[in-house]
Amino acid sequence: MVVPVSHQDVQQSDRFVASSRLSTDYLNRYAEALMLIEMAALDSDILSELKAWKPIGYLEHFEASKLRSAPDASEAYLALDPVARRAFEALCSAKDRLVETVILTLDEAGDAASHGAVIEIAAEAFRNLFSRANAFINSDGDMETAAYDKIELQAAIDRIIAL
Repeated sequence: MVVPVSHQDVQQSDRFVASSRLSTDYLNRYAEALMLIEMAALDSDILSELKAWKPIGYLEHFEASKLRSAPDASEAYLALDPVARRAFEALCSAKDRLVETVILTLDEAGDAASHGAVIEIAAEAFRNLFSRANAFINSDGDMETAAYDKIELQAAIDRIIAL
């Protein structure tokens, strides 16, 4: 037996799904940073664009967003267990520190050969962090999928600085 569904029922159903979900739209900011890091190897003028990139928190991103689902994404974030939220924020902070390290290192490194090595190390570490943040959001805040190794991140930063 087929039960007819009204347009209003579909809208309410969509709202329920949306309100229970985090949004990967926030990660677009980090995708942009990664793209700029990778492009800096090809064009040194990109470094100025990378310097202009600024980190912003999940809630701040959606407060400024024009997305229809922005309030729902914020609501889902606020509904997270505080420990999970702090873990995600630590993960994002790690990406922010990595971008900052890349900017400082590229700014100080004079030769293009050094830039390539810095970018290769940083891009790999950044992709790893990005993947974990994506898993966290897509799992609606499962900390285990977002866990990252702080020692691994510090080792990548140390390799960048050593160049």
